[in-house]
Amino acid sequence: MRSAGLLPYRFESALEVLIAHPGGPWFANKDAGAWSVVKGIVKDGEDDEDAAAREFSEETGWEPPADDAWVTLGETTLKSRKVVVAWAVETDFDMSTFDPGTFTLYGQEYPEIDRVVWMAPSDARRKLNPGQAVFIDRLELHLGLNGHKED
Repeated sequence: MRSAGLLPYRFESALEVLIAHPGGPWFANKDAGAWSVVKGIVKDGEDDEDAAAREFSEETGWEPPADDAWVTLGETTLKSRKVVVAWAVETDFDMSTFDPGTFTLYGQEYPEIDRVVWMAPSDARRKLNPGQAVFIDRLELHLGLNGHKED
């Protein structure tokens, strides 16, 4: 299985990244290690970049910035064996317009993402699925910051 996603970033007083907490009953009481870049499944025959843009829009209600501004962060394989490919993009969003898509489970509707938060890279590393922390490392490397580096 393959997923594609976006890792928005901005500079307030320092670098911040936008990560998402998944909705639904399985993640309701999970925090550290449960967060993710905004991502979703790449459909058969779909281009990774197109999947990342589609999923970002579906899961947040925001249009992603044009892909010519995207920074390739490569891919990683999670413990589940799912491959995740991601891009970073410098942008900002009006958090009051966050409008997540939904899914239905056992007749009840849930948001695909129940919240998105801007946070410092060090905080994001603790919150993210451990297999996705590499995307923060690669972003900092790309930006020439003295943050956490890939092994």
